[in-house]
Amino acid sequence: MAAPSLRVVEAGARTYRRTFRASIFSAFVNPALYLVAMGIGLGRLVDTSTSGPSLGLPYLTFLAPGLLAATAMQIGAGDASYPVMAGIKWRKSYQAILATPITVRDLIVGHLGWVTIRITLVTAIFAMFMVVFGATSAMQAATAVPAAMLTGLTFAALVTGYTARLKDESGLAGLFRFGIVPLFLFSGTFFPVEQLPALIRPIAYVTPLWHGVSLSRGFALPEVGFVANPVVSIAYLVGLTILGGYFAMRMFRKRLIL
Repeated sequence: MAAPSLRVVEAGARTYRRTFRASIFSAFVNPALYLVAMGIGLGRLVDTSTSGPSLGLPYLTFLAPGLLAATAMQIGAGDASYPVMAGIKWRKSYQAILATPITVRDLIVGHLGWVTIRITLVTAIFAMFMVVFGATSAMQAATAVPAAMLTGLTFAALVTGYTARLKDESGLAGLFRFGIVPLFLFSGTFFPVEQLPALIRPIAYVTPLWHGVSLSRGFALPEVGFVANPVVSIAYLVGLTILGGYFAMRMFRKRLIL
């Protein structure tokens, strides 16, 4: 990462130092509560049920890696939505940054770099919860964190481009209501996608979160393995990240330069 981009990362860290208390609950506590409520609470009902097909492993173990990837998605999308809108429209901090020798490319790379650091912090702590609750081992949890980071970075790049083209924040509410929440529910986090109706499954297979869940679950649970070919999933997520970053740069130039 070039030095100008590091300045953008530094600016993000300095801002976060003053505001991190407000995000502790949503970033760190909420995912742990989901793990307890769904993994342990609902998991006991699932594990003791005598009807229907079995997952072949405790529900908590199945759920935890999926929640890891879903948490990364939410952090990436969250940091690329309202904060980006604030930088472009409300605080106009991006205009101030671009008045310096920092270019649009430096700004996008620095922004995504800082979001990746945030995702790393959150997913690393969530992985510690996974180990504490006995969902996986420390080594396997550590290998799942990079997969979750890539998932979060993909969403950050795509949502940054989407946010940059919006005139106002109303489109962000629609993004989370009709995009992020359905992905959270139907991309294999809580149950195998194979249980969805056959007509809906192809839609789930092309979602970035489904590939992120497959990667995280495959690394965290070697006995379960990858649902999709891991090379294909990584290439797919990297490709979407590059596409999102390119689109974000175009929209930033259009909104802030031309």
